[in-house]
Amino acid sequence: MSKFSEIINQDKPVLVDFFATWCGPCKALTPILKQVKDVLKENVSIIKIDVDKNQELASKYQVKGVPTMLLFKNGKQVWRQSGVLQKDEIIKIIEASN
Repeated sequence: MSKFSEIINQDKPVLVDFFATWCGPCKALTPILKQVKDVLKENVSIIKIDVDKNQELASKYQVKGVPTMLLFKNGKQVWRQSGVLQKDEIIKIIEASN
């Protein structure tokens, strides 16, 4: 958990993808997030959290469905969305947080 706090307290935006291995939409989101990272490069950190292996963290952030994405900036949650979004939408949201 303390490692998670370190990660989300960066100056740059940190997109957290809460997912499950058995979730179809989560699998669809994975290549989209890779494209987002390819475009934004070092301007964003993207981490994936398996809700089945990190139930305490999922519970702390009230993740009820997967996939759920949370965007953090300097440790503060600035955006949240459940479901799959397209690459351009995600990039716009991340850029707006800067």
